[in-house]
Amino acid sequence: MIAATMELINVADAADELGEMILQSETAAKYRDCYNELYTNESVRRKIFAFSRLKDQYEDVQRFGRYHPDYKKIMLETRQAKREMDMDEYVAAFRRAETELQQLLDDVSLLIARSVSEQVKVPGAGSIFSSGCGSCGSGGSCGCSA
Repeated sequence: MIAATMELINVADAADELGEMILQSETAAKYRDCYNELYTNESVRRKIFAFSRLKDQYEDVQRFGRYHPDYKKIMLETRQAKREMDMDEYVAAFRRAETELQQLLDDVSLLIARSVSEQVKVPGAGSIFSSGCGSCGSGGSCGCSA
């Protein structure tokens, strides 16, 4: 019992150390910088707020579909606001940083899972370390080695 408890403590310590290494990584630092820039830049914040407001109206329109009196207007305004937000350099930089951080986390998860067993299912397969899909659930119909 004591050996099992010590083993769990060691695993928890190693996990904390790994988490700290990820937090201190260049990828995580870039993500934090982009996140801070995204939410401190007044112009970007206005675009995000405008899109969020229109998105709420869009969801209301979706309940009624084409029968809503403002259907075309709200659909057009929502697409325009999304395009304007997506084209913003800070939003684009944040999305790239977010994708890079997610890829790092997926790669670490895959390495940990594969150290246990090749059969462990891992969300986010398709990372640089995987050899094929592996977790698509299609039984290999996508061409992976499932």
